[in-house]
Amino acid sequence: MPEAKVDRRVRRTRDLLSNALISLLHEQRYERVTVQDVIDRADVGRSTFYAHFHDKDDLLLSVFEGLRVEFETYERRLGGGDAGEKGPWPTLAVFEHASRYRALYKALLGRRGPDVVKRHLHGLLTGLMRDHFRARARHGPPHVPLDVIVELSVSSLLGLLIWWLDSDGTYTSEEMLEMYRRLTEPGIRAALRREPVT
Repeated sequence: MPEAKVDRRVRRTRDLLSNALISLLHEQRYERVTVQDVIDRADVGRSTFYAHFHDKDDLLLSVFEGLRVEFETYERRLGGGDAGEKGPWPTLAVFEHASRYRALYKALLGRRGPDVVKRHLHGLLTGLMRDHFRARARHGPPHVPLDVIVELSVSSLLGLLIWWLDSDGTYTSEEMLEMYRRLTEPGIRAALRREPVT
């Protein structure tokens, strides 16, 4: 069987299982969903599920791979330039992805969401942001250690994202990005350029 056909079949099965989980999460809390619920909703066999995922946490975390792809797409568009020079900040991808899957994000990242998701998303964003800032620290080591810059930006981003999901506000993803940038960008730019924040 051609490899492309196998890849399409794998992708289709994984999408089927992901969509089944998302559908179930609109009906009940994550803790109550079982692997059996997922395979029943997806109408696949148990062996098919375990051929693709270790457990329901593994399936859940795979949903956020789309976020990684979108973030990296913005990062490539931006190239080596600073945010706003060649395109939007890659963090726009976070707000756009959350906006597109708002009900899912709200269920998973809201104040009552499972910790496994918050830990995973924090780790995912930490890796992406570290690469993003490392590419921009062109003038030697930054004024503030890179790990501190990354932690500030990721923690601020996740805190703002959770607040946005839990609130009934009407801010768009672009408005959220603009507020996030206004609050964090001056200090981050100064830190990356070895300039003391004044």
